[in-house]
This record gives sequence, structure tokens and C-alpha cells, in this order.
Amino acid sequence: MSKKKSARRTSSMSQSGLGSFLRKPAGQVTAIAIVALIVYLIAASAGGGASSAVATEISVDQAYEKYQAGTFVLDVRSQEEWDEYHAPNTTLIPLDELPSRLNELPKDKEIVVVCRSGNRSQQGRDILLNAGFNATSMAGGLKEWYAKGYPTEGQPVQ
Repeated sequence: MSKKKSARRTSSMSQSGLGSFLRKPAGQVTAIAIVALIVYLIAASAGGGASSAVATEISVDQAYEKYQAGTFVLDVRSQEEWDEYHAPNTTLIPLDELPSRLNELPKDKEIVVVCRSGNRSQQGRDILLNAGFNATSMAGGLKEWYAKGYPTEGQPVQ
């Protein structure tokens, strides 16, 4: 009978291995460190990185201020739309080409993404954010930019 008690004791001790580990200060510190690491990783993957310091969408007036300050402006419209009119000193990469041309963009600068009305710029911004860029989109698009009298080369067809 003493052999059975001994076998039971060994079995219950092996099952309580985690419990006995967590009763020791080193085990408690390890558990806390693991939980803290998991929380940190979840927060970082949810947008806690550098790109979260920039608003995801800004007004045309805010975009113009950034434009004047030298922020990189990316136009994601088609070549035909660009030829019609665009803001001077901006870069054209059509939205459908953007994923394959990310290497043409600065990783160390904020990028303001623009389009005609603001829809494609949101998609472009999301592509850039997912690729680790510091990007925002301009609400209202170049239609509103032009209507406010901000500089353009060419003009929209009325």
C-alpha cells in the first residue's frame, strides 16, 4: 500500500509543478514578465508603433500647411487625372501600382496621400501604413484643394 501512496504522491507532485513554480518569487516574476510581453506585443500590433503619431486623415487646409512645410505628397490618381491637373511638386504613383512601387517612397518622412475626392487616398494610406510608412490621407481630395484656390498645375475639366 505504501507503494500506491508513493505513486499517487509523485503523480500529484508532477501535476502541481506549475503551481509550485508559481509559488516561488522567481516563478512569479517570470509569469509577470511573460504577461507584460504579451500585452506589449498586442498593443504594438494594434498600431502602437510610430505611424500612430500621425492622424489617419486630415483636412485639405491641414494638408496644404504640410505641403507648404515640405511634407512628401503622394497622388494616387491615374496618369490621365494627373495630366489634367495636380498640385505642383507632388509625386504620382497610381493606386493600382502602389504596392509594387513602395521602394520609391521615403521611409523617414511623413507622407500625405491625395486623390480626386478622398476615397482612393484612404486606400493608399492604408497600404502605406501596413508597409510601415508614416502616412495620412487628405479628406476632400484635389477637387476641394482646387476649389479652395490652392496651387495646381492645370485645372479640372468642368
